Amino acid sequence: MLKTKIKLTGVTMISDKFNLGNLMNNAKKIQEMMQKAQKQLSKIEVTGEAGGGMVQVTLTAQHEVINFMLSDELLKESKETIEDLIKAALNDANQKVIKITQENLMFTDSDNLFESDEENET
Repeated sequence: MLKTKIKLTGVTMISDKFNLGNLMNNAKKIQEMMQKAQKQLSKIEVTGEAGGGMVQVTLTAQHEVINFMLSDELLKESKETIEDLIKAALNDANQKVIKITQENLMFTDSDNLFESDEENET
């Protein structure tokens, strides 16, 4: 399973020692990390189900629907039942996306993005 750890830790800024150049470099690094994370999220797929598998919805971790299946048996049910099961399957898939995203994406400060200039000088 794909795992990207991105964990933001405490930001220490001392106004007299604050360097705008470092901030801009750090912002660029964070943007690059976010773009990489978004690309990885687009490759993760989850399937939500309802009605014992009569409705299946497959999403990317970016919540894009990539597959949708209704069983022939379900089509014999009432419109309201079908609508309820579609909503339930979508909600199931969305909850799985949220869980996977929370488990796999955390910011880490491995590049020391959030050090003050004073800390960098030591």
